[in-house]
Amino acid sequence: MRFGWVLPYGDARTAAELAAVAEEHGWDGFFVWEGVWAIDPWVSLAAVAMRTERIRMGTMLTPLPRRLPWELAGQVATLDNLSDGRVILPVGLGATDDRWWLFEDDPGRRVRAEQMDEALELIQALWSGEPVTYEGAHYRARPAEIMAPPRPLQRPRVPIWVVGAWPRPKSMRRAARLDGWLPAYMPRDEGHRELTPELLGEGIGWLRERRASEGLSMEGYDVVAEGTTPADRAAAAEIVRPWAEAGATWWIDADWSDMEPGRVRAAALERLRAGPPPL
Repeated sequence: MRFGWVLPYGDARTAAELAAVAEEHGWDGFFVWEGVWAIDPWVSLAAVAMRTERIRMGTMLTPLPRRLPWELAGQVATLDNLSDGRVILPVGLGATDDRWWLFEDDPGRRVRAEQMDEALELIQALWSGEPVTYEGAHYRARPAEIMAPPRPLQRPRVPIWVVGAWPRPKSMRRAARLDGWLPAYMPRDEGHRELTPELLGEGIGWLRERRASEGLSMEGYDVVAEGTTPADRAAAAEIVRPWAEAGATWWIDADWSDMEPGRVRAAALERLRAGPPPL
């Protein structure tokens, strides 16, 4: 299992400082929040890339239907080259509360899902390094013959982690097609509910069968569990162990309860210096 940490709020300088601390103390990934009107996560991650050598980096997460796919493809490719191939792109439909809709109206979950599927196709095509023609219901592209950005360093692509709502088949199929599952639990009759290691294991079983039916293995495929652990590493291990046993390949430490910059930095330094759980 690999271990990542999320900066819930903080500027690029803070991100760079804390990522260096995370790398020094054995963490495998460093992630930043992406909002609609917020500190730019890709500038923050560029600062992270310049202060670190090993640790992987990404957003947690990018609301893909809120972004122009060609702009995001260029940002991610640029960062992947800058960081020597250390970027992960986690994506989802985006939250539904009012702060996400300061500049436009919510077109609805169905439309956002359509935009997300098209954006995923277009981004991967743009990363190919070849001129791209694309015609979708929401996005189109004509071939760019000159001044196209270099393709990402990673092959076959920057890993894309996708939110999948278990047990919703359409949502889960989207996650199965790519490189990792960001799990949510959304039974049809009860809305969002708390995910458990047992439910995670059920979802992993479904993903294994789905990927096998498409000629894909689970080797190299990531399953991401998220939660909060204390600086006491033994206690942290007790929290994380059931998720690892269920099949999670990443644990992301995320505490969204406080976004006041001064308190976030102090708490982050304590947690990061303690190191990831010793499994």
